[in-house]
Amino acid sequence: MKQFDIPEFYRSPIISKVKAWRKSEDPRKKDFSPTLLTFDKVEFLIARHFGFCYGVENAIEISYKAINENPDKRIFLLSQMIHNPAVNADLTSHGIKFIQDTNGNQLIPWSELNAEDIVIIPAFGTTVEIEHTLNQLGVSTKSYNTTCPFVEKVWNRSEKLGQNDHTIIIHGKYNHEETRATFSHSNQHAKSLIIKDKQEATILGDIILGKKPSEDFFTVFDGKFSEGFDPIIHLSKIGVVNQTTMLATETQEITEYLRGVMASKYGEENLKEHIADTRDTLCYATNDNQSATYGLMEKDADFALVVGGHNSSNTTHLVELLEEKFPTFFIRSAEDIESIERISSFNIHSRKIEDKTLPLSLNRNKTRVIITSGASCPDAVVDKVIQRIIGLSHSTTSIEEAIESIQTC
Repeated sequence: MKQFDIPEFYRSPIISKVKAWRKSEDPRKKDFSPTLLTFDKVEFLIARHFGFCYGVENAIEISYKAINENPDKRIFLLSQMIHNPAVNADLTSHGIKFIQDTNGNQLIPWSELNAEDIVIIPAFGTTVEIEHTLNQLGVSTKSYNTTCPFVEKVWNRSEKLGQNDHTIIIHGKYNHEETRATFSHSNQHAKSLIIKDKQEATILGDIILGKKPSEDFFTVFDGKFSEGFDPIIHLSKIGVVNQTTMLATETQEITEYLRGVMASKYGEENLKEHIADTRDTLCYATNDNQSATYGLMEKDADFALVVGGHNSSNTTHLVELLEEKFPTFFIRSAEDIESIERISSFNIHSRKIEDKTLPLSLNRNKTRVIITSGASCPDAVVDKVIQRIIGLSHSTTSIEEAIESIQTC
């Protein structure tokens, strides 16, 4: 596995040792049970997999390389490098400016850029149209393109499906940078459509089966399909890909549902002619993090802490899973934990920050806390959250003592 050259402050004294121990105990990543880190007043169930993935570390390494290699040039990012406020804040502190926000709204006009400027493509990738704009300006994007290879894998899959006359169904969030980029690339080779969940898949299935009029397609999926899309023609042969950070179980459920729809309409014997036998296009890190979260859900705990950017798709899905069983707090950093009486937690349903009380008991032997984070969250940020909880619990066990006794749970 490649070792990335990223700033030392992204590393951590606790998590790095926990991950190193798990790697030595389980080098082939077969065990998704959590790690138990025990203090006298609190114990942590730490997810088997979490934090920076290959694509994120690669993006960060390339970004700091751009900073170091171009001290006298203006450096821009198309949009947020990844969905983590700490990472983006550090990049902007080095003088990097964002050209667009996460919704694609222009912050800096294209006309202000010139061929001498450095433009970094974020890990989510970008659209064909933006690449064309940059090329017209004479701005090279090859040297500092941090597009995740697993995102490019989806683009390649889409191209092959299009070559075989499949319409591309993209399971993703319409306004997410990655989904916009994937739609743009897939649209070069095939008619494409974005659906966000099983509910929209069901509506699509009813349109395919004639249970709903084809006119409904243009209302329900307004702005989410290719120009010239004809639901009667272009929904007869489909293939499903996805935004790499979506819930694996939901993508599989949607794919199997649409497979059943096509079997009902065209017959099981003709199924291969109407829906591609695509494998799931989630990246390995998303799969591992979600599997590790299911491993956490097999245990008992008093509450769960999920650390990451509030606009991070993969982190949101971890919250979605954990809150099925535990009181779950979605925080960006240790600064969101002011005290036991006040923790600022993001509600993924209302999309608002709520002040809550942390159920950290000081009157019994131990409180059990689940800890995990999204693929764009630095381990150092998780470290500080753990240290904050240790302090609030008034634990006297040293970190060194706790690490010496770590075990799987």
